[in-house]
Amino acid sequence: MLGLMQDWPLRIHRLIDHAARHHGGRTIASRSVEGPMHRTDYATLRRRSLALAQRLVREGVQPGDRVATLAWNTWRHIEAWYGITGAGAIYHTLNPRLFPDQIAWILNHAESRLMFLDLSFVALAEGIAAKLPHITRYVVMTDAAHMPATSLPGAVDYESWLAEADGDFAWLPGEENAAAGLCYTSGTTGEPKGVLYSHRSNLLHALAVAAPDMMGLSAMDRVMPVVPMFHANGWCLPFVAPLTGAGLVLPGPKLDGPSLHALMQAEGVTFTAAVPTVWLGLLQHMEATGSELTTLKRVVIGGSACPRALTSAFEQRGIHVVHAWGMTETSPIGTICGVKPEVAGRDAEGVLDLQETQGFPPFTVDMRIVGDDGVEKPWDGATFGNLQVRGPTVTRGYFRTGDALTEDGWFETGDVATIDPAGYMHITDRTKDVIKSGGEWISSIALENLAMGHPDVAEAAVVAARHPKWDERPLLVVVAKPGRTVTREGMVAHLAPHVAKWWLPDDVVVVEEIPHTATGKILKTKLREQFAGYFGVP
Repeated sequence: MLGLMQDWPLRIHRLIDHAARHHGGRTIASRSVEGPMHRTDYATLRRRSLALAQRLVREGVQPGDRVATLAWNTWRHIEAWYGITGAGAIYHTLNPRLFPDQIAWILNHAESRLMFLDLSFVALAEGIAAKLPHITRYVVMTDAAHMPATSLPGAVDYESWLAEADGDFAWLPGEENAAAGLCYTSGTTGEPKGVLYSHRSNLLHALAVAAPDMMGLSAMDRVMPVVPMFHANGWCLPFVAPLTGAGLVLPGPKLDGPSLHALMQAEGVTFTAAVPTVWLGLLQHMEATGSELTTLKRVVIGGSACPRALTSAFEQRGIHVVHAWGMTETSPIGTICGVKPEVAGRDAEGVLDLQETQGFPPFTVDMRIVGDDGVEKPWDGATFGNLQVRGPTVTRGYFRTGDALTEDGWFETGDVATIDPAGYMHITDRTKDVIKSGGEWISSIALENLAMGHPDVAEAAVVAARHPKWDERPLLVVVAKPGRTVTREGMVAHLAPHVAKWWLPDDVVVVEEIPHTATGKILKTKLREQFAGYFGVP
């Protein structure tokens, strides 16, 4: 026997319909690529997204077609997401920080047939257009007055192209399990892999992470997604904000500390999210200028482990840090560090200890840790294991490559973690980054977080270097803050009270810059290559 509830497929347009009807006047402030601020609201965004869907259908875009976006976080990019999915097509986000040949490979693998792109990326697209036989139209996300001369085939400015549709249109119907978004992993090992989200998975994910113990957003919030929409589904914020009626503040291309600070203050931002490197730049600006953030209440930090010193610096300013973990493959939020009754009432240091964990999952994600033999490990907060996840917002495989699950249906994350009795998960390393010294494991993340607590250190990375006796030993690579000096002796003395003696790095190397991936994570593959023979073993 079936229930008697209405047949109401969980399609993405439901989110913007809800926002337009019940929070239609809520402000969406956006820094444009052209420079000036732009202001709109959910009602207007829905109307323009409908017109965009109509225009795509008129362009010949069919349900299931991939439509690429190469763009910053602006109102036009969000319009494009809702318009693309409302036409039954699939938004395909591109990371402009990848190498051009890699972007071309991704576009051809996806067979995307139309591209929306910002002015910033016209030259990039021109450089690879000859390699992209599937793309028949380039829509430059600007108006006629700012449209550059370009050799891109079928190039047109966004506003003129959109004006050809009158908006008298209805969202195309479809199944809730139909594909809605395509995001490729950064491909640090091998070719990038495509994660294909569905309407249902995106909508369930938005509902799950909006919960009080997760992002906890409401219509009273002003949300600034600093994390780019091309990074792991934009951490779902383009969906969660309209779901809750929260206002949006979109930073466009200016992601430096001074620009972010000025925008947050001017627009009264209460909630924001990004990777640690972004917040390190913001805090350096605040320390240098003596400025504060008077409206900001919460910061979600993920993408890589958040250093304790960074968390402490925000907390001292009255800004609560919410540590999160996830992957492109988990839509992306896998866990968020909320507070359970079991851990409430801790003192300040105890809270910081808790915030170093990645927390617990929303309803739509289950997790476990297992040994190399596949046997589940205990949740005692000390036993390491390979982290596996499953759920309706977790991928079961990659686009055009088949399933990627264990025999019993779990997804291997590639992370090594512990889980404590209260259910808090703590990433101790990536499987490929853990240091195996004399048969014992050393956590590179733990050493990095401690190193970041040194007052003279701007950024730190720990990699395994081959060693003649111990197989691998930790090597600490640091960037000093401007005008500061870092020494091996000083760093070892700083670390020594906190870790076992055999964990201490065998050497400390000071560099001008640490390499990063296209998503802002430390590029340890590059560091391992650079320092592979540092201790005399090639």
